[in-house]
Amino acid sequence: MNVFKLPLISTISLFIMFSANAEIIPTNLTETTNLVMAGKKYVTLLGDQVNLGENAPNFKVVTESFAPVTLNEFKNKHVLISVVPSLDTGVCSIQTKRFNEEVANLPEDVVMLTISNDLPFAQKRFCKTEKVDKIKVLSDAVWRDFGLKYGLLIKDMGLLTRAIFIINADGKIAYKELVEKLSQHPDYDTALVKLKSLSPVKKSVKERLAKPSE
Repeated sequence: MNVFKLPLISTISLFIMFSANAEIIPTNLTETTNLVMAGKKYVTLLGDQVNLGENAPNFKVVTESFAPVTLNEFKNKHVLISVVPSLDTGVCSIQTKRFNEEVANLPEDVVMLTISNDLPFAQKRFCKTEKVDKIKVLSDAVWRDFGLKYGLLIKDMGLLTRAIFIINADGKIAYKELVEKLSQHPDYDTALVKLKSLSPVKKSVKERLAKPSE
């Protein structure tokens, strides 16, 4: 059932139901204070930092229709996760559209996700307006599960810090970038080179369309 076809009151009620059942954020979380700056001040990130070579923690987020999605659903795939504070800001919008455009140039066993703490309603509106239709845009607004397991939730702001992660087909963290300043872009080129290097023998979507199989 698509909640966006329901009357407004039903849609709001559904969000309240999810929010009421959301896990309360623990008070004894790890805090990191020297990695990311907003303006001239460091922000405090909540949750445990993940490191290169470690097993990527499973997490649960939701789609635009509040359907749960977990990392485990992409087993045996290389997964790039583009993390943004809010899709309605300039850098976040550009970051999301850039990766959406890159999908056609990537190997066929690659999955691209964008995750933010925007409400699913706002994500759906953004994707429709900006024609973002090739990557999966997911929300961590319900449980904050992704942000806390990857150490990305900004204390007292409720937003995720800007970051890129690449998880290889073995479920390991193969690439990580926490952007040092919230207002700056991530290193798109380095992330994309790393992603393509994980599966060099696979043909991209563009290549398969350009050269029909014999």
